[in-house]
Amino acid sequence: MNQKKPEATPPHAARFLATAFLSGLLFAFGLALGGMTLPSKIVGFLDFSSGLNGWDPSLGLVMGGALLVYVPTWMWVKRRSRPLFDVQFHVPERHQIDLPLVAGAIIFGVGWGIAGFCPGPAFVSLGALSKPGLLLVLGMTAGILGYRLFQRVLNRGAG
Repeated sequence: MNQKKPEATPPHAARFLATAFLSGLLFAFGLALGGMTLPSKIVGFLDFSSGLNGWDPSLGLVMGGALLVYVPTWMWVKRRSRPLFDVQFHVPERHQIDLPLVAGAIIFGVGWGIAGFCPGPAFVSLGALSKPGLLLVLGMTAGILGYRLFQRVLNRGAG
């Protein structure tokens, strides 16, 4: 019985982590360069109270620029049989729109509008020791932990 021991780490783990880190760094650089770590940019995009004169379209331009990079890259990637550093692609299988999805989207949107941060820029702003960014990250963490606790309580009641 010569059974091979499973490896402690996948063979491409270091390259996978390095690629994830560099991708995150590039994303953070793009957010900072586009001014997306400034809540005033987000609020300026969402605020039409003074008409188009006070509206700041820069968020839309950043999103458009991101799509110009993402769409051709995704078209190229999906032609591959598998990713470079994994055995398969991990694409969501669910396509239905349900209450948890809609509720999460509403909470995300309201939080984004109130705080002027979404999660990516909030984490990037931590690098600048931003107090609002820190408060948002702490709030997101509390929300995640609260949701997990709520799910455990629901699962105990159902079982």
